[in-house]
Amino acid sequence: MSFKQKITYVLFIGLPIISQAQSVGLDEQINNAFMPFATWWEGFILSTVNVVGHQIPVVLILLLLGALFFTIYFGFVNIKHFPTAIQVVRGKYDEIETKVSTTNINVHEIEGDIVDTIKDESHYGEVNHFQALATAVSGTVGLGNIAMVAVAISIGGPGATFWMVVAGLLGMSTKFVECTLGVRYRDIDKEGNVYGGPMYYLSRGLKEKGLVKLGKFLAALFAILCVGASFGGGNAFQTNQAAAQIISRFGLEGTSTGSMIGVVFAILVGIVIIGGIKRIAKVTEKVVPFMAILYVAAALFILFSNFGFIDDAVSLIFKEAFTPRATITGGFIGVMIQGFRRAAFSNEAGAGSAAIAHSAVNTKYAASEGLVGLLEPFIDTVVICSMTAIIIVMFNMDGAFAYGDVINGQVLMADGSRVGGVNLTSLAFDNAIPGSSYVLVIAVCLFAFSTILSWSYYGLQSWKYLFGRGKFTDLAFKVLFLVFTVLGAAITLDAVIKFSDAMILALVFPNMIGLLFLFPKVRHEFTRFIDAIKVFKVDTL
Repeated sequence: MSFKQKITYVLFIGLPIISQAQSVGLDEQINNAFMPFATWWEGFILSTVNVVGHQIPVVLILLLLGALFFTIYFGFVNIKHFPTAIQVVRGKYDEIETKVSTTNINVHEIEGDIVDTIKDESHYGEVNHFQALATAVSGTVGLGNIAMVAVAISIGGPGATFWMVVAGLLGMSTKFVECTLGVRYRDIDKEGNVYGGPMYYLSRGLKEKGLVKLGKFLAALFAILCVGASFGGGNAFQTNQAAAQIISRFGLEGTSTGSMIGVVFAILVGIVIIGGIKRIAKVTEKVVPFMAILYVAAALFILFSNFGFIDDAVSLIFKEAFTPRATITGGFIGVMIQGFRRAAFSNEAGAGSAAIAHSAVNTKYAASEGLVGLLEPFIDTVVICSMTAIIIVMFNMDGAFAYGDVINGQVLMADGSRVGGVNLTSLAFDNAIPGSSYVLVIAVCLFAFSTILSWSYYGLQSWKYLFGRGKFTDLAFKVLFLVFTVLGAAITLDAVIKFSDAMILALVFPNMIGLLFLFPKVRHEFTRFIDAIKVFKVDTL
């Protein structure tokens, strides 16, 4: 398809939406129709159980205990093998792929052919380690790092930051497990196109254990939920917060302004996602480093410009992690829940989504990409979320807003107004360095754009698992996905948070159940890769 044809295709989708967006009050109409479902879905997914007198969501218990178990079982792989992961991304062990025999590689039969009989190296994946990491990071390092951190602190106070970091560190081990399984059980067709993710390791892995029906059920459930999550947290939430930032910074308030911004995003996204994972990877490997450097540089500049307040902010974060102020609902447990809940949304460890991107990597060693995957929660939560949180906490040292007083996703400011999500982070940036919020506008748009690209791939892979791999199947998904790009910009923050949170957290149920069955397979793959590294080091002495 030529570039001109791609533009025509995207406009064909976008123009009818643009004409509808002209109607007065469209944003409000969309929101009123969407809110009841979002509220119901959030309540259903975040069902709680009573633990020592506190109501704790089942999904968070599953995430925490699973991550803790994997961390201990794999000998604190998140810490011990962190340097190894860096070296894999840098390409230090790329020669292992060509020097070591291709036998004993776990692959699967596709359309009558056994994949490991195909000796063309391109048939072991579509992208390199860095591209896979960039695509996955662009899916996790998004507005959750900017907007959701603000939401977590607004509701749970400064202490929520501590629990976000803890969740991020433990989540590194979970991400290692799911990304290793993603590569081990992926499909590769005759053209070298990769199809991977929890849908495949749930169905194939559990089949190996004699649990065929359970595997098929969990795989189908995950695929359905992942499509929903791609529409919600990976798409609607991103355009919602990007639109909120653009409207706020440039005074573009209007009855249908959000919808119009969503249309612009839809057109830009449509141009890229037509090209598939290779096009997405090429874009994200350029956008992700730039946006990360831009945001981190701005955050570091603010932090060092206010260096004397960092220790006070960090001290407050640690103190209120265990003894939160009276205005925080649920006390200590409430703060912990907010931290883990927002971390789960931000880095998606346990949700399994990133395993879809990592499955496309060109490698014969599943665990090599598992190690690459564990870098995501560290980059996403431990580094970027922490910097955002410290800036917001410093901003509130003089009582700029009230912790715990949140209505419809918006916190009560000292002047009586209410601000939520990314706009709160924007105020914190501007307070520290006047005018820096305009840098944040650029970062927000890039974060949103790259996250939408990655989640379009996650959703499409899940859609293909459910409905087949034809061209019409692809087109149907992409049309629906771009419609949600527009809808997200039109609905309120409260509605989009409820829907997006619940959709991504829902993925945890089928995925974590599968991981708890299949983690011994990861041990085998991990040992095989570490042994190959040892041989490589001996040979290169």
